[in-house]
Amino acid sequence: MVRFAGIAYPGYDIYVSSGFPRGIPIPSQDAANRIVLDMIEDGYYVDFVELLIQIDSVGHMGRIYPLRDLDYVVDDVLQAGYSFDKTTGQFFEDQSRQITNNWGRLLENDERQMAVLRLDIAGNTILVKENPKELIDKAYGDIRNIVTEAVVSRLGRLWSWEGDGALGVFMLSDYSRIAIFAGMDIINRMYLFNKMDNPLNSNVNLRLAIHSGSVIYSENELKYSKADVIKIAKTLEAKAAIPNSLVISDGVARSQDQSVLNIFSDTKVVPNTMEKYRIYQVSCLDNSEAKVKKTK
Repeated sequence: MVRFAGIAYPGYDIYVSSGFPRGIPIPSQDAANRIVLDMIEDGYYVDFVELLIQIDSVGHMGRIYPLRDLDYVVDDVLQAGYSFDKTTGQFFEDQSRQITNNWGRLLENDERQMAVLRLDIAGNTILVKENPKELIDKAYGDIRNIVTEAVVSRLGRLWSWEGDGALGVFMLSDYSRIAIFAGMDIINRMYLFNKMDNPLNSNVNLRLAIHSGSVIYSENELKYSKADVIKIAKTLEAKAAIPNSLVISDGVARSQDQSVLNIFSDTKVVPNTMEKYRIYQVSCLDNSEAKVKKTK
């Protein structure tokens, strides 16, 4: 347990925590109790149980460590309000109970691999200028509901929503693929919104972009927004995406199978940069326009 505790909790020292003099063996039960208490108090218990699950199933450094009664430990975590993602081997908060930005388990400065979805409302200034405030508030509120449902229902989180821009993040399961499905869902639902529910005098058009990579979690937006993956997603949204489109970076594209890539364009390059991308678009033609185009 001491060895595994040091993996889950970097820098963990059982002697410092327990007060036992170095060199004197700590009774096994005392050490076990101390480790569990420290993991809970310092916020690493869920990480520790995840590690134990991995060790029990695949071993550690070539050695198998069968852990007795691990099922009871896992059940305790689930009863405490967590769900378990088998794809990544991670626990996350039970969304029927609560939804927080850290999935109920990330600590300040925790580093994780994530997919980032950047969203922007194209032509926001003109929309705000040409429509009454109450209609803008109604339309943007509906759009936020569309985006939130598309992201959260796929185990993602909305880290920010300000004015005409939003940032969604995905960490669980096949996060890049799920981010793509969330983005496509938003684009497709916006098509229907503009046809049926939009109270404004013109369409609301979105630009979306997805990139993936390492992100350091923080409750401070100024800190996590400095991540390269977020900066690249913003660049792709601003310079590659067009209204009613979803852009995925080359890195995200290379992790997808051909059935997904067939929905996107061939690889393109952002002008004056080295960033490559693919783009997905939904036509905004209404039925009459589509029939005319088909006839021609």
